[in-house]
Amino acid sequence: MNRIAAAILSTQVIVVLLAVPVAINIADVGRGAAWLAGGGIALMCVLGAAMVRRGRPGYVLGTAAQVCSVATGFVVPAMLILGGIFALLWFVLLRIGPQVEREKAAREAQQDGG
Repeated sequence: MNRIAAAILSTQVIVVLLAVPVAINIADVGRGAAWLAGGGIALMCVLGAAMVRRGRPGYVLGTAAQVCSVATGFVVPAMLILGGIFALLWFVLLRIGPQVEREKAAREAQQDGG
């Protein structure tokens, strides 16, 4: 689950940073504001990806990054779709990830014991 979470957040960094020029050129957002917002979200994603192995703090940062990514959709409409896709992936991971981990551990325990 940690690897998948880190992969989602790492890929999201690219999408968020590519949305910054779109915000500047199409949505007429100031350069400083666009780079500050995009850089902040990208930093949350990078830190979240680095911290998911440590548990809860990484997942909290990842969740905050999802909320912020979707919120940018009110300035750059395409980010409603892209941020929504990443948020959906993230919340599916949070929902079924622990169950998959438990089933994997049970299979491994059964193979070791049997």
